[in-house]
Amino acid sequence: MESIFTYCPHCGSKEVEFPRLVRFLCHHCGFVYYHNIAAAVAVIFRRENEILFAVRNIDPDKGKLDLPGGFIDPDENAEAAACREVNEELGLQITPSQLKYVTTQPNNYLYKKVPYRTMDIFYECPLEVPVSVRAEDEIKSLQWIPIPEIDLSKIGFVSVRTVMEKYYLNL
Repeated sequence: MESIFTYCPHCGSKEVEFPRLVRFLCHHCGFVYYHNIAAAVAVIFRRENEILFAVRNIDPDKGKLDLPGGFIDPDENAEAAACREVNEELGLQITPSQLKYVTTQPNNYLYKKVPYRTMDIFYECPLEVPVSVRAEDEIKSLQWIPIPEIDLSKIGFVSVRTVMEKYYLNL
């Protein structure tokens, strides 16, 4: 993917490069910016043999399946972020003690032409109560899908597809 950053933010020079979208370099003034991995969380809600998916209402991957979750804020740990995101998106109050760590998986998140690389941290959480969408700007709808019926091609993010394939579809 080609970088959308064509000028140095320090000196304005066009003598820049952004190899592998990891380190932005200005050959004129020496400015360096490291485009580090962003941390994100996803919660896999299970109800017997079903998993709760959200249908994305925004890009990237609008209309595709995703899991509740989002980016970890500065000074926030992963468990607190998972609980906050679930509350913001679904209105559910969950606690860190309810979360069972599953795995981590790298992901690519293209937002407004800026390629973010993320490290997604996956948790599983049982869910016994009815749930509805709270963040309608982000989530179009919710779907409980039986594990054997999960269609990987309908899942937006590569990290979610990989986790579903490795940890749930091959049980």
